Amino acid sequence: MRFTTKTEYGIICLIYVARHAEINPVSIKQIVKGEQYSQTFIEKIVQKLRAAHILTSQKGNQGGYALARAASEITLREIIEALEGSTFEVFCEPDVRDAIVCTHFPACDVKGIWEKTKDLLDKYYGSITLEMLASHKIQSADLDKLAQ
Repeated sequence: MRFTTKTEYGIICLIYVARHAEINPVSIKQIVKGEQYSQTFIEKIVQKLRAAHILTSQKGNQGGYALARAASEITLREIIEALEGSTFEVFCEPDVRDAIVCTHFPACDVKGIWEKTKDLLDKYYGSITLEMLASHKIQSADLDKLAQ
């Protein structure tokens, strides 16, 4: 499992939008200026987040992006899935298996481990909200409790 800068930047952009909700909507230029990112890259990320119904957009001179719903309703899992496709790829799944030749399917001894890993990650990331990330209230001790 490896997340790209797309996910890292996407999370940081969403935190920026959540923290600046009073500006509603927040422009790409504001995000880029605030976070020092490439405008072209951020535009692509924001489009994916809009397509996943995490952000909404408003056109025009006063246009920009806003959260599609409350930050407390947007999970880290949802963000990762919007930008990466999934939290963890189980290569044993039929749609993935067709792209990767596996000679052990369906009698693979590690399939259960990969499925459990995905379930654990999905549950863990599903318990972390954008509100938690944006509020500075979440500490490593809190994350340890969520993982249990």
